[in-house]
Amino acid sequence: MRNNGSKGLKMRSWGRSLFLLGGVIGILCFSGYVIAQDQTSSSDETQTWMEEIEETFIPSEQCKQCHDRHYEEWKGMREQTMDLKSFGRVDGALLHGTALTSPVFQTVLGVWLQTKPDADQRNRCLSCHAPSVTVFPQHTDRIIEQVMKGGKHVKVEGISCSACHLISGTQENPNGHPTFKISAGTTIFGPYAEPEDNLVHPSEQSKVYKGAHYCASCHFGKVKDVMREDIPGQILKGTICQDCHMEQSTGSSTSQRGALTRPIGRHWFQGIVIPGIMLSNRNLQAEWFSRVDIEAKEDQGVIKGEVLVKNGALPHTFPGGDPVLKQFFVTVTLKSTNGQVIDEYTEQFGKTFKELLRGPIPRPLVNGGTTRHIPFSLKTQPGAKGLVLEAALSYALIPEPTVELKDAYLATLPTDKDREKADAILQDYATPRLLTFRTMNL
Repeated sequence: MRNNGSKGLKMRSWGRSLFLLGGVIGILCFSGYVIAQDQTSSSDETQTWMEEIEETFIPSEQCKQCHDRHYEEWKGMREQTMDLKSFGRVDGALLHGTALTSPVFQTVLGVWLQTKPDADQRNRCLSCHAPSVTVFPQHTDRIIEQVMKGGKHVKVEGISCSACHLISGTQENPNGHPTFKISAGTTIFGPYAEPEDNLVHPSEQSKVYKGAHYCASCHFGKVKDVMREDIPGQILKGTICQDCHMEQSTGSSTSQRGALTRPIGRHWFQGIVIPGIMLSNRNLQAEWFSRVDIEAKEDQGVIKGEVLVKNGALPHTFPGGDPVLKQFFVTVTLKSTNGQVIDEYTEQFGKTFKELLRGPIPRPLVNGGTTRHIPFSLKTQPGAKGLVLEAALSYALIPEPTVELKDAYLATLPTDKDREKADAILQDYATPRLLTFRTMNL
């Protein structure tokens, strides 16, 4: 009897254990189902809003089927000249296809987000890197979230084929830039007067593609008047941005057999590192480089004067590209005959991270064809002889963030490796580089 009771007790104990184990497994399975369901739900939500964008802004991968050459240039897959490879930084080699996925953009955006921009400011920031937000502003923060995750997490496209070729014209924008006008339909716009018929999409000519105001919609710091179709200049009058920045060749814009052969432009949009073009055109050199001169005189131990920063008739300042972030430094140094620094003055031009997109876009240091007068005053000893004035013009591509802003951003990154990479980018791009200088004997 005791044995049977003991056996029954063991069976009941095993039954309770199995019941509890089954309950635990059930809970785990249910939890796993909930987690999987949440992940699926999140994935489905991402897919839904991205599909909404892609119904209008067709993914560039689809354009590749017919326009493989331009796609590969835009993507950076085709041959690149040494101009794009020989520089340690990517000042002039950031392809439009990387404008949203660039670790530089991710880092700069991450620091700027620590200044707590409002919804309108965030939308303005993204409108050139991801023009789709001008049509779908409700998805701005979703795109920013992808950018901040970085790399392969960025599923949505930024400056895609359709983002550029849905532009049908320009428009005045009293609230700030950009000034491009997107026609959110099925028609693809381009420069050709008689586009070939095809079964994929309707095509239509828009004259804006042959004007400087097309590029100036985003690169608005470059020209005196962003709505002008040409670039007014003493030497390069009538020239447009595309003449230099879209290397001209002859061929077909499609891979279709028998397609028309005509002048076409490369789609990697070379930037400032174009020494081949510079060396072959002395007039271009004369207009492109910013220059400085000094006007000064001594009066009772004080040297007063002006640094004259001059730019040729070309429309843009140096360096090119972004019109919002650039920083310029004008430094005037008074030295003795043996090189000892007696006095020094530096003036910085540009917005801080906290000022970006809050208020008017900053005035360029010097517009094309104009001269900027920068006054200075330095102290010396009365009657001192053999003094030398040095005026130097330097630039940085981004503002230097405050320690608080940088630390706040770095704290959001998941690993030490990510923090080291971001810190290196900030240090590199915020470091001033000498552009040009001038000396004057007193």
